[in-house]
Amino acid sequence: MQLSPPKLLLDVKAELGEGPSWDATHECLYWVDVYAGHLHVYDPRSGDDRIHALGKMIGCVAPAHSGKLMLALRDGLAAVDLSTDRVAFLAQPEPVLPGNRFNDGKCGPDGRFVAGSMDHAEKENTGSLYSLSPNGTLKTLIAGVGISNGLTWSPDHKTFYFIDTPTRKVMAYDYDLHSGEIANPRLAVSVPAEFGWPDGMTSDTKGRLWVALWGGAALSVWEPGTGQLVERIRIPAKNVSSCAFGGSGRNQLYVTSARKGLEQADLTAYPATGGLFRLETDVEGMPTFEFGD
Repeated sequence: MQLSPPKLLLDVKAELGEGPSWDATHECLYWVDVYAGHLHVYDPRSGDDRIHALGKMIGCVAPAHSGKLMLALRDGLAAVDLSTDRVAFLAQPEPVLPGNRFNDGKCGPDGRFVAGSMDHAEKENTGSLYSLSPNGTLKTLIAGVGISNGLTWSPDHKTFYFIDTPTRKVMAYDYDLHSGEIANPRLAVSVPAEFGWPDGMTSDTKGRLWVALWGGAALSVWEPGTGQLVERIRIPAKNVSSCAFGGSGRNQLYVTSARKGLEQADLTAYPATGGLFRLETDVEGMPTFEFGD
């Protein structure tokens, strides 16, 4: 596996940069600064990074067939029309949990939007993982989650992977494309404490898992069938938060990072923390799936 050194594309010092998502139709990258409520649209051709200040905490973003974008906001799942920045809620499943917020999420190969919540104070296991179908049906897939994070699918779409960060585990589940249900939970990867905390995640067409390491200044690549580490890739940011493949050949890996919770010593040692990075690879990543039938 060949990788270029990570290139800093945007030195924006995001407090909580997250959720990179490639739009193959428009050849752009969406990503978010969670606390700022900023939805970023990065154009790799021009280097322009357009910010939509939505005034709401944003956990993640994903494209939709309709041309709108799916969002996981603090208090629910929504769609936004970027021509007007108008946000419309589609589901608000946790009205009795005001201390929760939505975090990571993405669309599956079946067109469903899968996104998870967490305790904003990061103390209680009050989060859940939800699946929203294009017809509006909402299902709870997993309850009792600490920090709902990385999720991705296998190349044959039959396996779903999910990270509850405090457990330091990547769990695998059988995935039913027809119903959107998951079953048969099992351990795929256990991330050692010295690596940092597993955060966002994506996968490649060979089935390997690419896991961002919060506090670990690195990405990690794993074989889920054996749980073995393939490679640890150093990133010049202390908190590496998520990653997604993009580009016309889906061989460019975009990486987000965050300054949240860092001491000045860490910021001095990793001044590019909070930036957006890109690595050129000889790997083909899984596509970013869209919401809708």
